[in-house]
Amino acid sequence: MVYFAALAVVGLMDKGLPMWAAVIGAFVVMIVVGMSTERFVLRKLVNQPPITLFMATIGLSFFLEGLGPLLFGNEVRPINLGIVDEPIEAILTRFNIVLSKFDIAAAAIAGVLVGSLALFFQYTKVGRALRAVADDHQAALSLGIPLQHIWAIVWGVAGFVALVAGMLWGSRNGVQFALTLTALKALPVLILGGFTSVPGAIVGG
Repeated sequence: MVYFAALAVVGLMDKGLPMWAAVIGAFVVMIVVGMSTERFVLRKLVNQPPITLFMATIGLSFFLEGLGPLLFGNEVRPINLGIVDEPIEAILTRFNIVLSKFDIAAAAIAGVLVGSLALFFQYTKVGRALRAVADDHQAALSLGIPLQHIWAIVWGVAGFVALVAGMLWGSRNGVQFALTLTALKALPVLILGGFTSVPGAIVGG
């Protein structure tokens, strides 16, 4: 999804849209992708063994990796976010440590995103409903929580996160197939820190 989102941005820019419009368009595309994923793939896998879900998501990733270049092209293209990738001179001079301005900005953006999502899940009605569905979707259904709407929101949020990540990675390394390896970089962090622990994942990272 990160790769697909980044491709959508540069693909729409290639068609003549300014960056702000391409970002909005890519967000709409990612919402459609997320909701279609829920409707045509995951909804059919409710109450199936975990291995079935695992294999289905792998197949979905291959599908998106092929569909993205087909729709938006596969050549390497940059995304210019206006954030320079150069060392902070004061830190380099005083401590002889290379610390990129881009890395600091990306870390700040990621921190704001994580914090915003944490507040959303903790303190909003929709966020609490999402947590209830994650804990036990059958119990959530019995309480009147609309499961299909919740899954649509989940995948809409996933599409937004993928868009932010895709733009940051695309700005750093260019939009290319190598972005598909981003999830592999995160997997050891999740394993070390725990799949259900945000502090653990941070420590693992």
